[in-house]
Amino acid sequence: MQAACYERTGAARDVLRVVELPEPIPGPGEVRVRLHCSGVNPSDVKSRAGLRSSVLPFPRIVPHSDGAGVIDAVGEGVPASRIGERVWVWNGAWGRADGTAAECIALPARQAVPLPEGTPMEAGACFGIPALTALHAVQGFGGVEGRSVLVAGGAGAVGHYAVQFAKRLGARQVLATVSSAQKAAIVRDAGADAAIDYRSENVAERVRALTDGAGVDRVIEVDVAANGALDAELLRPGGQLVVYGSGAREFSLPFFPLIARNLNLHFFIVYNLADADRAAAEATLQRLLIEGRLSHRIAERLPLSRIAEAHELVESGRVVGNVVLTLA
Repeated sequence: MQAACYERTGAARDVLRVVELPEPIPGPGEVRVRLHCSGVNPSDVKSRAGLRSSVLPFPRIVPHSDGAGVIDAVGEGVPASRIGERVWVWNGAWGRADGTAAECIALPARQAVPLPEGTPMEAGACFGIPALTALHAVQGFGGVEGRSVLVAGGAGAVGHYAVQFAKRLGARQVLATVSSAQKAAIVRDAGADAAIDYRSENVAERVRALTDGAGVDRVIEVDVAANGALDAELLRPGGQLVVYGSGAREFSLPFFPLIARNLNLHFFIVYNLADADRAAAEATLQRLLIEGRLSHRIAERLPLSRIAEAHELVESGRVVGNVVLTLA
């Protein structure tokens, strides 16, 4: 099979290459998925670039954790009835050498989730990290029903889903920060009640105006290092700051505003969701997909042979939406 891989960290064009590898054979409790699409996420790009560590956990890595395809073989203990099932996969390259940037992947059966017939494969390749991150940020920690929510970076891969989930799961008011008029239109189309351009508006003043001075109940934050201090101003007393990302390894937050207003901080990484939280997110996502209540923003579709370009697009921050590799 064709697969992309790297054996050292570095620039995409320096280290990524497409090679021929043997097709994997599913072991006990595993399925093999013949992949149609592979999602490219910022975490994949950072790992390849060596931003977390320059030491590889495996001699050779086939990158990417997200993908979608069809089960074509099963290992011992997995019902043969799963063969032919359309699925999306999660944690393909998390703690494993072989991710979804390949024509096939073998992985534990529970990591291959049924994909409803009406959902495109390219959308399924965006669920493991972007959609489940957004869904847990909205649904977790008590949920958002009847509450006001601000999504930082509402037009991003995670933010676009978070706006939709917040609206569809009963939030009373959904606000989103953006950096352009184009992105403002995107978040309003996704269901946001208001878009705030942080480059041209005072975010704190606008949030106070939109919430009658109360502040929001929850902020869903993509970069706590850049926005944490501002978030403390945006939250009402007792509000929640839910963090899934940071642009820096270390950051500081103002202690007195946090404690004086009884603010709650929640941090999580989607790779390590508790089993109950993951099951709840998968069930909600499945219901919304079957009901046809979600839109999916695919910014770029590229063949496996152009994986370096795909990584560069994600690194650049120029794309508005998800970048997907096509494999079939």
